[in-house]
Amino acid sequence: MSTMETPAPIGSAAHPAGRPGAARLGYRQFRYWITFTRRTWRSGLLSAICGPALYLTAMGVGLGTLVDHGNGLPGGVRYLDFVAPGVLAATAMQNAFGLGTYPVLGSVKWFGNYRAAINTPQRPQDVVAGHAALSLLWCAGVTGIFFAFMSGFGTVHAGVGLLAWPASVLTAAAFLMPIMAYVVTLEDEQKLNTLFRFVMTPLFLFSGTFFPWRQLPGWAHPIAYATPLWHGVELCRSLTLGTAAWAGSLVHVAYLLAFAVGGYLAARITYRRRLYR
Repeated sequence: MSTMETPAPIGSAAHPAGRPGAARLGYRQFRYWITFTRRTWRSGLLSAICGPALYLTAMGVGLGTLVDHGNGLPGGVRYLDFVAPGVLAATAMQNAFGLGTYPVLGSVKWFGNYRAAINTPQRPQDVVAGHAALSLLWCAGVTGIFFAFMSGFGTVHAGVGLLAWPASVLTAAAFLMPIMAYVVTLEDEQKLNTLFRFVMTPLFLFSGTFFPWRQLPGWAHPIAYATPLWHGVELCRSLTLGTAAWAGSLVHVAYLLAFAVGGYLAARITYRRRLYR
């Protein structure tokens, strides 16, 4: 008596031999997102940069004048020099939230492009890799332009400060991958509002972006240490100020990498569960 075998999902390991490799399949998804954003990237990039630039001008130049003429910051650091790398890291985080939420939910729930992709040789992990690659390229573009803008204000005081740009992209990855892993499991956008209001906004305000984190209450210090944004802000700031120590910088990098890699591995699982459901 024969038994029936359950067919493997399209794009699984049982797909016929001769399928392109993982890198090529991920690149195909990346090319799709390049095409998807080709007509709108100029306006999107402009809006993504204007906000941080206005923050830097208003807070760093405007408010900074008052701070510098008051008690100032520890070590005699100009407020503009203090806040610029913080805004750089925060900009990376904000773009990661924007790219990892509605585009992901829309792709799986409303537009169907994720479903269309896995009905080709592409697998969920290829969808994750391609979409994340385009999102990080976008973050690199936004933070790169902002880095050039803040450099024009004379806020980079050491050659090693150039590494603040890739550090900001790493900060974006530390947020993007866990967010993508989570959002792909959602059924509607209601929880996204909670994510923005009660996760992104408090992180933006209380991770040392605009004031020294040591001014927070003592009980809040361990919470700050646990956030990727705090590590991103501290890393970018130490690099641009020229005060980075190898040990501390490696700790920040390792922490951000742990979030990025862990989020990517989690996304491979959640994408597979959702798209093969």
